[in-house]
Amino acid sequence: MLAARFAEQLDGIAAGLVGDGSECFGFDDHISRDHDWGAAVCCWLTKQDHEAFGKQLQYEIDALPRTFKGFPARTESSWGGGRTGVFEISQFYQHFIGCDHVPQSTHEWIRIPEGNLAVATNGAVFTDGRGEFTRFRDALLAFYPRDVWLQKIAARCMTMAQSGQYNYARTLARGEYVAARMAEAEFIGAAVSMVFLLNRRYMPFYKWMHRALAGLPILGPEVHLLLAQLVHDDGLYRDRIQLVEIICSLVVGELRRQELSDAASGFLLDHGPCVQSKISDITIRSLGPWVDPSEH
Repeated sequence: MLAARFAEQLDGIAAGLVGDGSECFGFDDHISRDHDWGAAVCCWLTKQDHEAFGKQLQYEIDALPRTFKGFPARTESSWGGGRTGVFEISQFYQHFIGCDHVPQSTHEWIRIPEGNLAVATNGAVFTDGRGEFTRFRDALLAFYPRDVWLQKIAARCMTMAQSGQYNYARTLARGEYVAARMAEAEFIGAAVSMVFLLNRRYMPFYKWMHRALAGLPILGPEVHLLLAQLVHDDGLYRDRIQLVEIICSLVVGELRRQELSDAASGFLLDHGPCVQSKISDITIRSLGPWVDPSEH
């Protein structure tokens, strides 16, 4: 259809599927088909092209057949509209990251929720003749500025140590099992986040965090399996405490391998300040190792 109806403008049309929805992460299955599911596409245009032929392009997309290889075209719920179709490039990204340009300052980077960065850079781009959409995408995929990255890693060290290596065993010893579950959940979230940070990949929101973990090359498969074992109800508490220590040990090893910490301790609380000491930005470093700048 694009070749037939928009031959002269074809080079300026980027097409793919990026954004909200399990299908954009590659995780959709038969359970996903109850809402906001089906064959669909995103087309991204520069502002000038969007003004020139964006409405006509949307009209032609809406007129496409309602089935594709036996699957229905996308149906939308009241909360799932506006995820596919024709978009102006800068406005598409502004919807997710709050600005119509690649973040330039530390302040712009830290104000963007990490889950939004994951959504803005997931999926696939099928074609992008001029490369305008891909240049914006690649700049985001280059990941956080180094000082922001280091500060977030330092904060995860502290949270993993406090919730997992320290408070988890103590709450279990007191018989405070609800508090232990809360400490366990805090540890799991921090551990998953740490692995994503060490891979320089944005972490999706909680529903897909664990599943996405398995696809990360650095510690992903190992921590994915260990966390599954940690939450298995058949395990003894002493076994769970040991699993926490194994995960922390893997993280410590990776921090050393990436030359982010040279602390000799196995306690992650000792590694957070080492990581933080490598930050050059005085304002960020002054936050201390406990603070994630994105949450400050």
